[in-house]
Amino acid sequence: MGKRDELIAKYAADLKAKCNVTPDMALLTKVTIGCGPSIYDNDASTVAATDKDELERIKTNFLMKKLGLKDGPALMEGINAAAETYGKSERNKLRAVFYYLLVKHFGKEAAYK
Repeated sequence: MGKRDELIAKYAADLKAKCNVTPDMALLTKVTIGCGPSIYDNDASTVAATDKDELERIKTNFLMKKLGLKDGPALMEGINAAAETYGKSERNKLRAVFYYLLVKHFGKEAAYK
């Protein structure tokens, strides 16, 4: 099993244990691949859900550019919902898991077909 496969298994376990979500493994794999090399970097592989600048970057670069969503209050509401699902007390929110939750929240699975 390669490094990426190990990470995907870790992300699936996080979704089940911390988010109470049964992951769509094909979608989780595509979201993970879409994260690129950031999944291998300790700092970049996590989301700081309390950092307003980071949340703005996720809104702009992921939700608007990657998923094609229009700017508006619903985007930040979705980010907050994903953070809530992951658990406010969970300090290290894995980026691929967080993005997966956002894709599901906004019903944008088609962006990864």
